[in-house]
Amino acid sequence: MKLESYWLDTAPPFKAAAQGAVPSRADVVVVGGGFTGLSAALALAQRGATVVLLEAGRIAGEASGRNGGQCNTGLAHDYADLSSRLGEDRARAYYDAYNDAVRTVDTIVAREAIDCDFRRCGKLKLAAKPEHYDKLARAWEYLRKVESDVKLVPRESLASEIGSDQYYGGLLQPQGAQMHMGKFGVGLAEAASRAGALLFQDAAVQDIERISGGFRVKSARGEITAGQVFLATGNSSLGPFGHFRRRLVSVGSFIIATEPLSREVLDRITPSRRNYVTTKNIGNYFRITPDDRLLFGGRARFALSDPKSDAKSGKILQQTMAHVFPELANTRIDYCWGGLVDMTADRLPRAGQHEGMFYSLGYSGHGVQMSVHMGQKMADVMAGRAESNPWRDLDWPAIPGYHGKAWFLPFVGAYYRLQDILH
Repeated sequence: MKLESYWLDTAPPFKAAAQGAVPSRADVVVVGGGFTGLSAALALAQRGATVVLLEAGRIAGEASGRNGGQCNTGLAHDYADLSSRLGEDRARAYYDAYNDAVRTVDTIVAREAIDCDFRRCGKLKLAAKPEHYDKLARAWEYLRKVESDVKLVPRESLASEIGSDQYYGGLLQPQGAQMHMGKFGVGLAEAASRAGALLFQDAAVQDIERISGGFRVKSARGEITAGQVFLATGNSSLGPFGHFRRRLVSVGSFIIATEPLSREVLDRITPSRRNYVTTKNIGNYFRITPDDRLLFGGRARFALSDPKSDAKSGKILQQTMAHVFPELANTRIDYCWGGLVDMTADRLPRAGQHEGMFYSLGYSGHGVQMSVHMGQKMADVMAGRAESNPWRDLDWPAIPGYHGKAWFLPFVGAYYRLQDILH
């Protein structure tokens, strides 16, 4: 078993990385080489800007290359609850932003001819308890007003969707998609490079100084001045980003991938080959990879990701997988890895300006589609079109008593486990 991301291990190499020291000047410096930064670099370069992207490690090597491989429509929130808190208009706008985000990914894949196994498969949210299905039914009543093709799947019809008796029905949103994250990351980077952006790996940013007419950025590959800076760092533990570290909490999410399975097995366990998520607070997500593996993930433990933690979580996930699909109890696990999910307090993204620098962060477990979308949208914002940012009206206070080390995660995990037992 490899303790590394299946997506990164099976992606082609990125051969277009810039070499040597950074140039002395650019129109825009993008900090962070995940999907957000790469998408922004692509959009900005295509508009004629000189763009230098600085990535501390490997292009698309962190959250963008370590996630569950789902690119779904819809919010992380119950739509009815969000509407009651924020109002119908804002809830609808946020919901539409996620639908638009999947379309943005689809458009870029087609326009740039990125070979990443993209397909619209739909997302099926599975009710882990009978009362969870009742809640999905209430959600469906609201959602069908904003997404006409959303469907409720009762338990008696669930066998056509999934070969497990552990669930009590589901909510199907047919426009969700999936792709090979490693291939997409490399393809997006190659597209940005073709457009003229210079993409530097192993170029951790050490300092950013405001100067007349822009910024001076110091990195491991040298210093560069730029008129604009765009931060696409996630909750980076490196560099001068303390403002954001007080507002983002990183939570570990863990994934295993089986050996390739036969088509007969796949037809039994996942006949519709969709993206699947479950309704528990500490739930699971799973899908089939392009080479017929079951990828099965979740927040198995409220802990950060490292090889030891990943291995412990992998054992829990393997046990859970066998509970959901008993015929896989003796199936070999080929990959086990973890990654960090950057959470905001309300699980809504944040994007805007801080101290003159633009940023887009905090996708809270739904970043595949929104990161790509916000890279494009923030390129609009940086050109003066502030209305392009769907999250522009959200304030973002610091989390009280928090300075970047999530000492409270075990307590949060215990709370959510109790909620899963009680509700």
